[in-house]
Amino acid sequence: MRTVARIAVTLSITVAAVGGGLWLWDYYMNEPWTRDGRVRADIVQVSPDVAGLVTDVRVSDNQTVHKGDVLFVVDPGRYRLAVEQAQANLDSARAEQSYRSAEAHRYEQLGNNVVSTAQRQEVMAAMAKAAAATKQAEAALDLARFNLERTEVKATVDGYVTNLQLKTGNYVAAGQAVVALIDRHSFYVMGYFEETKLPRIHAGAPVSVRIMGTNAELRGRIDSITRAIVDRDRAEGSGLVANVNPTFNWVRLAQRIPVRIVLDEVPDSLQLVAGRTATVSVIGAPDGAPKVAGLPAER
Repeated sequence: MRTVARIAVTLSITVAAVGGGLWLWDYYMNEPWTRDGRVRADIVQVSPDVAGLVTDVRVSDNQTVHKGDVLFVVDPGRYRLAVEQAQANLDSARAEQSYRSAEAHRYEQLGNNVVSTAQRQEVMAAMAKAAAATKQAEAALDLARFNLERTEVKATVDGYVTNLQLKTGNYVAAGQAVVALIDRHSFYVMGYFEETKLPRIHAGAPVSVRIMGTNAELRGRIDSITRAIVDRDRAEGSGLVANVNPTFNWVRLAQRIPVRIVLDEVPDSLQLVAGRTATVSVIGAPDGAPKVAGLPAER
């Protein structure tokens, strides 16, 4: 009896071990989950519209800012002078236009026996030219005021200043990015799934997201699946002809496909940081794909 019991116990343990091994193999190889996930966010590269010396930096590194907050100020001195010069040019153009209009009106009152048609046309052309010069001066003044206003560089989104290197006294060029701003409303997760798991991944499917180092489980959904990745075995050759790698690896590893995931809600206590590692598990799909059990918290 003891021998039979030992055999039964041994067989039971063997069957359980084999069954557990098969389940683990199927889970790790086929179920749609990945530990290769990253928190991502849109990074706004803030650059000034005008060039000059930075006279005031009004934010600090990692500071929270709101849309419209002034980040830094470019020296406005020369731009104020440009406004004054443009205003003076406009005043001069308006005076010239007033004179030309009065002259044209006076010529209109004179008869054809006093002034010739050519003289009348010349006066009218001078009046039109003066009117055009006035419009040009008005546009120049608007541009000068616009440039003066843009000496205050403001945040374009709600977000967080990161890796701030800008200092008072630095010279900045127009269009040169000098401040990185993380859009606080743009956080999402990018999960890199093996291509063998794509048949069980569908847009709209709910997912579970666990950020490394936390016990919080976030819920979200699959937003989209990337449609192209780099083919490492092919490069463009001369004449736009494909240059295919002549070697072939017998061991073919499944490539990872980026899948974009939007988060439903993030607790205030959880600090999302772009670049943090996450584990992503698909827990359902529109076509009724098998559900995936939750994963233990990352450590």
